[in-house]
Amino acid sequence: MAASGAEDALEKLARNRRIDAVLLLGEGVAAAAAEIREEDPGAPPLYASARAGDIPGVRPLPDAPADALAEAVARLLEP
Repeated sequence: MAASGAEDALEKLARNRRIDAVLLLGEGVAAAAAEIREEDPGAPPLYASARAGDIPGVRPLPDAPADALAEAVARLLEP
């Protein structure tokens, strides 16, 4: 599932509680993470590329293309 910005992500999180993780990509990762955490403290874990920097509440992933980041998150969620 993809969202175009923090507000869209929050809307999708509110409608679908089966989302296990959020991968933040693109510009404004820190702002999006802050908005998601503020509006939905119970949101699933947030992940982003280490390239985004040290962002409170966001788990860093190695710097990689988006598809590799999505695969890394999927592996982290495996039981």
